[in-house]
Amino acid sequence: MSLQHQKCWYLRLALVLLASSAGVAAEVASGGELLYNGIRLPDTWPPRLTGLGREPMPVPYLKHPPEVISIDVGRQLFVDDFLVQQTTLNRTFHKLQYHGPVLTADKPWESGSHEDIFGRRSGHIAAPFSDGVWYDPTDKLFKIWYSAAFYKLTCYATSKDGIHWDKPSLDVEPGTNIVIRHSRASFGRGSQTVWIDERETDSKRRFKMFETLPDPDHLDNFEFLRFGLRFSPDGIHWSEPILRPQSPRIGDRTTAFYNPFRKVWVWSIKGAGAGGEGRARAYREHVDALIGTAWQAEDVYPWAYSDRLDPRNPNPELSHINPQLYNLDAVGYESLMLGLFSIWQGGLKDKPKRNEVLVGFSRDGFHWDRPDRTPFAPANEQPGAWNWGNVQSAGGGCLVVGDKLYFYVMGWSENNTTTDRTINTGLGVLRRDGFASMDAGPQEGVLTTRLIQFSGKYPFVNADAVGGQLQAEVLDRNGAVIEPFSRANSVPMSSDSTTARLAWNGVSDLSSLAGQPVKLRFYLTNGDIYSFWVSPDQSAASYGPVGAGGPGFTGPIDTVGTSGETPVGVKPR
Repeated sequence: MSLQHQKCWYLRLALVLLASSAGVAAEVASGGELLYNGIRLPDTWPPRLTGLGREPMPVPYLKHPPEVISIDVGRQLFVDDFLVQQTTLNRTFHKLQYHGPVLTADKPWESGSHEDIFGRRSGHIAAPFSDGVWYDPTDKLFKIWYSAAFYKLTCYATSKDGIHWDKPSLDVEPGTNIVIRHSRASFGRGSQTVWIDERETDSKRRFKMFETLPDPDHLDNFEFLRFGLRFSPDGIHWSEPILRPQSPRIGDRTTAFYNPFRKVWVWSIKGAGAGGEGRARAYREHVDALIGTAWQAEDVYPWAYSDRLDPRNPNPELSHINPQLYNLDAVGYESLMLGLFSIWQGGLKDKPKRNEVLVGFSRDGFHWDRPDRTPFAPANEQPGAWNWGNVQSAGGGCLVVGDKLYFYVMGWSENNTTTDRTINTGLGVLRRDGFASMDAGPQEGVLTTRLIQFSGKYPFVNADAVGGQLQAEVLDRNGAVIEPFSRANSVPMSSDSTTARLAWNGVSDLSSLAGQPVKLRFYLTNGDIYSFWVSPDQSAASYGPVGAGGPGFTGPIDTVGTSGETPVGVKPR
């Protein structure tokens, strides 16, 4: 593709983003794909947005939810009002509790003093630039791929608990844990995203690495980057990258992820923002990872951009700068797509660029609801903080470890300058499903769902009702109680559990209601509820995706519930 055509693609993205700040126009759904949750996609997909500017992205399925919502896939999280018809409960969003750095640059090859194209030395680096953190059920190990020596190396480490990491001596470069040395250009590589693909039938391609690499004809030109794909049978021995030079050039922070609900690979493509400035995201999807890495301008669509609600830099010298979307990683988690938005807030010459990670949620895989703009994985400008300036997410998103979620992030420490830097891998911990809770105090609160439908038998909740109680009843489409699933027969719950089973006296399960549109009504005092689901198994298996996996799971889907290993996990500090 000619340089002129490449420039046209960037201009096309910029013009669409700039077109209007009044909202986003999207085609109304009619006869398109029917999703797992009852959402009907429009005939034209991906949507053709015509006004993505500084206003938050409208979310069509929240404005017009399905008449009946299927809940057979995954735990149903209360991060939005998709499932809620009416409530007097209060929604609270929660952020990560940091455990601190768990992986640091302590090997000589992870540091360096060479200058990059910006005149900076590498410093001490052992952190993901997306890359990936996964739990591999084959050998029951946590695995991380991370950048070292200022993006000149990709290294590999393993852990039994996700906290204490080993850097094995490998045969790729004997005596080191290096798996790839990026020597094609002076700046090495841009982003990488590693994915363990359990759907892959070719064992040699079970591990996939999506890469942003220099164009072979412009090795030292940072403006000429292409997308590549590597394969590996073990995550250690990688093929040479398959580059697709016929594709338009891309930004260095381009990443990829898999949408398990629609079974497509999605490329989160870094491009120009409004007015041709800044950073934004364009969207590309394809069912085949390799074929999908090659695209033309007409295959890519404007997608996401930082808006007026995103946090600004707290430094008064930089507070005037409009935030930008530096990166967007995503992963399937239970009943929705979890988006990790790295929001750029500017920087000074003697300080690193400031990024913080915020969360977004999508139930159709394209439109993002971002109701909370408090940083989920914040920076910390306290002296000596490991996450002092620049925090960004890891590929794979999150791991399920017992009743906790583990999030790994890159963190730049305080002594960063334009000539030296220390970048480590930190761990943030969250309650499982704990992005948002619906809360009640001493006065009883009520939540009634929209019409839902399920094929399972056993109802479960993730709730903390210690010091209070939770009860539930089942209603028909007209709001009448369906006996014997009344509040009077409901067995009160007064515990704290991520897998608490709801029960009614005189009945063993909800099988008599399977396939019928019904509503659930929860009564809560002095407690919090995070999610609910109806499982076909007494184990509480949700049959939803579990991010990058975790101990006890046999793959990326929860098919085991409480019958798998359930480690207690780290206590946040």
